[in-house]
This record gives sequence, structure tokens and C-alpha cells, in this order.
Amino acid sequence: MTSFRSTGKLGELIALSERGNAEDVDRIMSHLTLRSSLSMTRFVDYALSLVKTKEGIDRLEYYLFNGTLIQRNYSFLFFNRRSDYDVVNRAFKEGRIDEIQAYAR
Repeated sequence: MTSFRSTGKLGELIALSERGNAEDVDRIMSHLTLRSSLSMTRFVDYALSLVKTKEGIDRLEYYLFNGTLIQRNYSFLFFNRRSDYDVVNRAFKEGRIDEIQAYAR
């Protein structure tokens, strides 16, 4: 691991994800809108992958079930990458994500 620290918006998102409380996850997820640029969605995706706290993970689960479509999609990616299939299956059964997403591995 290098000592390289990201700056700008990516650095801000990384700092939020490393703290990982519910408010930090909310701030990260607020960048996922219909007008989000491709680069912003990649920054958010990377930052979410760094969330490790129980509070942050619980907040991402909240977004999986209650967020906008794009927020649910990125929450799904988070849980799928963690192989947390119980929560993914529950979201599918409740109609929060579609079958293609739920069973994409």
C-alpha cells in the first residue's frame, strides 16, 4: 500500500467512507442522482467499497430498501461484492432490485 492520498472530490468521499457513520454514507449517496456524471458514479462506487463500519453498512442496507433507483443499484453492488446474498435476496423478494441484478455474480 502506498501513502498516496487522493484529493478533491474523491479524497472527500474517501474520508467520509473511512469514518463510515450514517451521515457520512448519506453524504456519499447524495451524489447519486439522475444528473451524476460517469466519473462521480465511479468515485461514489469506490468510496462505498471502503465503508467497513457496522453503522455505515446498516445505512447502505437502508438505501438498498429505501433509496432512489440509482442508490439502490449502488447499494446492491456493495452487498453483492461482499457476497452478502441474504440481504440481496431479501431486497429481490421485496421488489427493490430486479432478478437480473439479484442473481448476477
